[in-house]
Amino acid sequence: MKTFASACLAVLLTLPAAALAAPKKGGKPQAPKSVRVLLQTEKGDIEIELDEARAPKTVRNFLMYLDAGLYEGGVFHRTVTPDNQPNSPVKIEVIQAGINPARQSEDKAPIPLERTKDTGLKHVDGALSMARDTPDTATSDFFICLGDQPELDFGGKRNPDGQGFAAFGRVVKGMDVVRAIQKSPRTEQKLTPPVRILKATRLATPTKG
Repeated sequence: MKTFASACLAVLLTLPAAALAAPKKGGKPQAPKSVRVLLQTEKGDIEIELDEARAPKTVRNFLMYLDAGLYEGGVFHRTVTPDNQPNSPVKIEVIQAGINPARQSEDKAPIPLERTKDTGLKHVDGALSMARDTPDTATSDFFICLGDQPELDFGGKRNPDGQGFAAFGRVVKGMDVVRAIQKSPRTEQKLTPPVRILKATRLATPTKG
């Protein structure tokens, strides 16, 4: 015969995790953790929102470089357009940036790849993601998508390993600046000259009423 305590335990074990994590009566649900960052470039300002709740390792890595001042003096150095990737069967559109070239020796250890199948974040228009070679090799270079780029998600064919790239945020203001950078003078995929990041700072996250 079940005791009252064992019956209660059985009920708890069958409840979904969301129910167990629900706030107490009268409490407010915890807001998703996000961080706003402003990139001031030679072409204008780009405001981005980082999704720390779903991509915590990648966001922490990006903020480590940001807080160390390594993105100040950094550059957007690469533009990928429909007509400058003749050897790639899978076409994408992105611009890529990195830390201050004079401080390249301060690049940190690579981070684990947070796959889109795990985070739920996709490479949609304005998505912010980490550049990489093989899995678990991303350090400080990041890119911004122009238009939806599903081939950069897990299972996509842009990278032959099919693991995709680590999306970790999105542009919330300044896509006109992103497009201007993409259309800047280039030699093949190299921006000539690169577009400098004049300043990179955290912003206060707006609160919802």
